[in-house]
Amino acid sequence: MKHSLVRLCGAGALVLPLSVWASAQTDSFYNQATTNSGTGTLQIFNRLQSQEQDINQLRGQIEELRHQLEQQTRLSQQRYLDLEERLGNAQGNSAQGSSSDDGASAGNDPINQAASGGGQSSSGGEAASSSNDAQGAYQAAFSHVQKREFDQAISAFETFNRDYPQSGLNGNAWYWLGELYSAKSQLDKSATAFGKVISDYPQSNKVPDAMYKLGLVYARQGKSSESQSMLKKVVSEHSDSDAAGLAREFMQKTSG
Repeated sequence: MKHSLVRLCGAGALVLPLSVWASAQTDSFYNQATTNSGTGTLQIFNRLQSQEQDINQLRGQIEELRHQLEQQTRLSQQRYLDLEERLGNAQGNSAQGSSSDDGASAGNDPINQAASGGGQSSSGGEAASSSNDAQGAYQAAFSHVQKREFDQAISAFETFNRDYPQSGLNGNAWYWLGELYSAKSQLDKSATAFGKVISDYPQSNKVPDAMYKLGLVYARQGKSSESQSMLKKVVSEHSDSDAAGLAREFMQKTSG
């Protein structure tokens, strides 16, 4: 009996360590698998975080480059405006005493000239109107230019062109719309208005002025090739005009 109990205990002693060993091995495999999975997830997370940091750095660099480009564009536009002002002031005296608004191209700012009285006109210097109503409507619109009431002037000239599309003054009206939009820095609309003068009213005495001013608008928009092309065109097609002289000077000052 005693020997039987000893053998039984001995067998139990052998079985117990095996079961414990099996359990320990299972826990080890599980822990290893869990650890490896966690390590892989952590590596992926770290890579994503690194890529996010790289993207943020690239975005910062792009914003900095965009800011620098905007600064350069503003500086370039300001240089063109300053140069236009200097050229206008140099020839501004020759425009004084003019009795019609058609002498506008000789000075820097035709709107200022109109406001000072240099642009006042009745029928002199203007194309003949098809009716007294059209003439009156044009003069009413031009009076807003003289008062530097830009929004009212724009509205009045646009109404004039709509109500009197066959008037001999439409070319002039589009020219002043170009000047007014330019003064408000609405350059796309200004370019469209000056372009209308050139394309739709080729016989208008405003064409040389419109070509010169369109060249300046292109320059302010950063369209250097279009600006140079238009300025060269006014010089070649209207070589004796004041606008051609201003275009020559402008190109000389901006070349190199």
